[in-house]
Amino acid sequence: MTLQVAVVVGNPKPMSRTRKVAELLVERLLTPDTYDLHVVDLADHLGDVFTWPSETMSGLNDAVASSDLTVFASPTYKATYTGLLKSFLDRYPANGLAGVTAIPVHTGADFVHAMGPTFTLSPLLCELGATVPGRGVYLSLTQMQEVESVVDAAVTELASNIGQVARLGEFTRSGEVSDV
Repeated sequence: MTLQVAVVVGNPKPMSRTRKVAELLVERLLTPDTYDLHVVDLADHLGDVFTWPSETMSGLNDAVASSDLTVFASPTYKATYTGLLKSFLDRYPANGLAGVTAIPVHTGADFVHAMGPTFTLSPLLCELGATVPGRGVYLSLTQMQEVESVVDAAVTELASNIGQVARLGEFTRSGEVSDV
């Protein structure tokens, strides 16, 4: 089985450092040749992201909603994610990301807003029905020289969390509904 993986980048600059961090996270988290990667760099869709309706955006939203894993990455703007990413996510109905495991990622100038991906983006992803396997990933631009070790530390934590949830899945009463 091949995993369907998406990276959604909310940076208004194409091919940004934020995108590179998100792609590195996927590369370090998943075994090579076990996934197909689809990158949605929203900077490439500025003409469509604020247009309602948009066939282009509907197609991108559908691709992300049908992925197994999606990394949602944004630079930190005003202690949260960009309006570009928010506009993309606003296109989903409640539970529109059900079945997607989502990892929130922020980049920022310093550590002042390091809780941003956990405190702002993660709750939105959960509200949309995604499963978020732990704290969001934050990378300060002061850490770009050691980006691989920062990402590896995040991967260690995420992989452990994902493994724990997978183990619990063996013991759940999936499909059963109690008559309370």
